Amino acid sequence: MNLAREIKKDIYWIGVNDRRTHIFENYWPLPKGVAYNSYIIVDEKVVVIDTIERSKMDDYVENIEQLLNGRKVDYLVINHMEPDHTGAIKALLCHYPDVKIIGNAKTFPMLKNFYGVCENLMEVKEGDSLDLGKHKLNFYMAPMLHWPETMVTFESTEGILFSGDIFGAFGTLDGGIFDDEVDLDYLEEEISRYYSNIVGKYGQPAQTALKKLGGLPIKMVCATHGPIRRSHIADIVAKYDKWSKYDTDKGVVIVFSSMYGNTEKMADIIARFLAEKGIKKIRIHDASKTHPSYIINDIFRYKGVILGSCAYNGNAFPTMETLLFELEHMGVKNHVVAFFGGKAWAGGAMPRFNQFAEKIKWEVEGVNDLIKKHVGHGAKFVRPPYGAGIRDKKVSKYVKAPMVCWSVDTLDWKTKSKKETIRSVMNDAHDGDIVLMHDIHGWTVDAVKKIIPKLLKKGYQLVTVSEMAEAKGCKLENGKPYFEF
Repeated sequence: MNLAREIKKDIYWIGVNDRRTHIFENYWPLPKGVAYNSYIIVDEKVVVIDTIERSKMDDYVENIEQLLNGRKVDYLVINHMEPDHTGAIKALLCHYPDVKIIGNAKTFPMLKNFYGVCENLMEVKEGDSLDLGKHKLNFYMAPMLHWPETMVTFESTEGILFSGDIFGAFGTLDGGIFDDEVDLDYLEEEISRYYSNIVGKYGQPAQTALKKLGGLPIKMVCATHGPIRRSHIADIVAKYDKWSKYDTDKGVVIVFSSMYGNTEKMADIIARFLAEKGIKKIRIHDASKTHPSYIINDIFRYKGVILGSCAYNGNAFPTMETLLFELEHMGVKNHVVAFFGGKAWAGGAMPRFNQFAEKIKWEVEGVNDLIKKHVGHGAKFVRPPYGAGIRDKKVSKYVKAPMVCWSVDTLDWKTKSKKETIRSVMNDAHDGDIVLMHDIHGWTVDAVKKIIPKLLKKGYQLVTVSEMAEAKGCKLENGKPYFEF
């Protein structure tokens, strides 16, 4: 039975579904399987665009033979050299030995090393084109999405972008092959999990590709995995734009590794605290139970990340160590991170967590990038949350700005009293002091309205930290805490 389907006049999908493979690339779980998409254009010249994984190549070649009914294949376009898209090349060459293989300069060394193929090669560069008769192909380089040789092919007659792995998804195509024929809600997690784990490391190359391809009159997107996009192109492009900029939603991902349940209890307590503060999107994962691909997917979605581990052989628990390695490798950006755990054995996971924070640079640099984006310049100072780590030399090394603390703590969050907040400032504040208050509390805002006139009446001036330092002749140093002047 030939399952080839015409997607436009003389252009066919000749892909296959794989429901037997449980782990993609021997690492990523495939609970909903995966589709390998290949395409063929039948014109004055016949061109195949990408092939499939070798386990399905017999059915694949048979479909091509039935579709062509005796005609030969003239060209094979290789957009991406991964074996799940090139596994049927040798089988295709056995049936069509005169095929000319189209790729770029980085394609052909891989082709030789993978399959020993080094003849009938046609190199294309950025912007090159190929006339097939009624159809014309244009080639654009998209390096590091997600291999160095990656390119895309644009068929300009019908406006079809053959995008390789870009805009792909896990999951089989169950009946329909177009985005308006399948349940996209059912595939939603597999679409985002595919991006976050396969493409996610390469946010900047993705941005470059989006800008390059944005001017093309694209009417259909044909990726090598997942549904063909014809009705929801703008949706997937918008998602890629958001994901590749590391834009996140308000929410927190809590991940723990626990041996006997105590660290898990800590995770639940933290989650309860966050909920009481109004955070609704809280996702808790047991790193020993949940595959890192699902955790990473949630981390791509939400701004806050809280990691916790029991002490294990004087270090982090192995499943937490695996997650830390993955996050470091992927270089995920623009998050706020916190840690918790037991320190009974050589500090437990805390030294490793500090190492992770120093390496990935989320909390300070990520937030400062957002500040620059919205106000035009970054912050000059850092106030450590709760004053944490202000005496830690590792923290001082990591923070690339002066750390501003306080000398007078009004305890406004605790007293919940306008009167007590006023009393604390007026009794305890002196020249050069830094007073800690929280403008999220209504009683504090009301107190400040009374405090400022009182302080001015006493002859005080209210100044910025920079102004105070200058007035006191203090040269501010990065990583150094300042409590008063």
